[in-house]
Amino acid sequence: MKKKLLSALLSAAMVASLLIGCGAKEAEAPAAEAPAAEETVEEEATEETTEEATEEVAAGEGQVYYLNFKPEQDEQWQALAKSYTEQTGVPVTVVTAASGTYEETLTAEIAKDEAPTLFQVNGPVGLANWSDYCYDLTGSEILSNLTSDSFALKNGDEVAGIAYVIESYGIITNVELLEKAGYTTDDIKSFEDLKKVAEDITARSSELGFSAFTSTGMDGSSDWRFKTHLANLPIYFEYQEDGISDTKAIKGTYLDNYKQIFDLYINNSTCSPKELATKTGDDAENEFAEGKAVFFQNGSWEYGNLIGKGMTDDQLKMIPIYIGVGDEANQGLCTGTENFWCVNNEASEEDIEATLTFINWCVSSDEGTQAMADMGFTIPFKNAKENPNVFVQQDAAYTAEGKVPVSWNFTTMPSEEWKNGVGSALTAYAAGTGDWDAVVTAFVDGWASEKALAE
Repeated sequence: MKKKLLSALLSAAMVASLLIGCGAKEAEAPAAEAPAAEETVEEEATEETTEEATEEVAAGEGQVYYLNFKPEQDEQWQALAKSYTEQTGVPVTVVTAASGTYEETLTAEIAKDEAPTLFQVNGPVGLANWSDYCYDLTGSEILSNLTSDSFALKNGDEVAGIAYVIESYGIITNVELLEKAGYTTDDIKSFEDLKKVAEDITARSSELGFSAFTSTGMDGSSDWRFKTHLANLPIYFEYQEDGISDTKAIKGTYLDNYKQIFDLYINNSTCSPKELATKTGDDAENEFAEGKAVFFQNGSWEYGNLIGKGMTDDQLKMIPIYIGVGDEANQGLCTGTENFWCVNNEASEEDIEATLTFINWCVSSDEGTQAMADMGFTIPFKNAKENPNVFVQQDAAYTAEGKVPVSWNFTTMPSEEWKNGVGSALTAYAAGTGDWDAVVTAFVDGWASEKALAE
């Protein structure tokens, strides 16, 4: 039995339930159940890069099984995989884990005979769990296509993973509703500004017909926005103050600021704080798209969903998440990545080669790079297409203005258990069944104990 799974195999009942979650699509059948593609390679490819990929993989017998981390891009990945198979004859199966279940799903799938050939880790902490399965990408063509070596995830001297998307998150704002309330985004340059606007909207919500914030859902499909993405802010500012990039013992210097932004969210939203335990990611997205709230904490990956629900570029702007720390007038969006592709080194040689060829095609061919751009991705590769995503364009504009992006530090969070502990404490606090001290304990003491376990 594979060495990393002896203590991690799940019961059959748990595995059966992993791929379905609140508000997420049901995952497609795993590669083992997917019919083999029988299409022959087209004699004349329309693009030179596609022709090269076709020539390289057509003679092999490999296949690709991608365990996708992002439910919001499932349909686009399925379409891209189908197109690649039609052009090359190489079977590509995409299975998408339900929101919040990726680690459990990967644990279950990696144990199978037909395991994923391509999976994802979220940075150094995630790599620590899966490094035994990571093929060394040193010398690979996709590595040479990166715009910077900084996007390669190292494991000693080996390249264990490659970042495939750079993203931003903040507070997505419906500027039309904000103007109806008598404000513009120029009026919001700090936490105090945001608080003033949000509380004024709440005071007039019956008259205005909308709330300040969407629901701060603490269901598993949504809680990552607060136990991970929002929690990044106090970590970032503590790291900045202390001049570090990781720590075995977080101090919690800015947890009072974490509390005040969380309080602002839950007390000025579309529902009572007591209802948040069951509110989903879809609930928040629908509330925003239907004009029920002005503000929605989320990221650039939401662009396609919001446009698909009828919103327009003119309605949308992403502003920074202000928590009352630092030079807020010059603060940018939270920009970075926790999305690193890894190739399963226990796959067959043919499957490894097919997988390497497929991902390189995704980030170098015209069709692949266009599909990645249409997914809303800014990809760190030389042939990247200009991104139509308005949030990506706004992030670039912030940077051009000299705003300082908030780096993604949640890749240093000690474990999923730590995140879950913080999430549970936040949920109880919002419901009134717990206090903020429990959140502080989960954040600080939980960090130290989980970091110690990882040593």
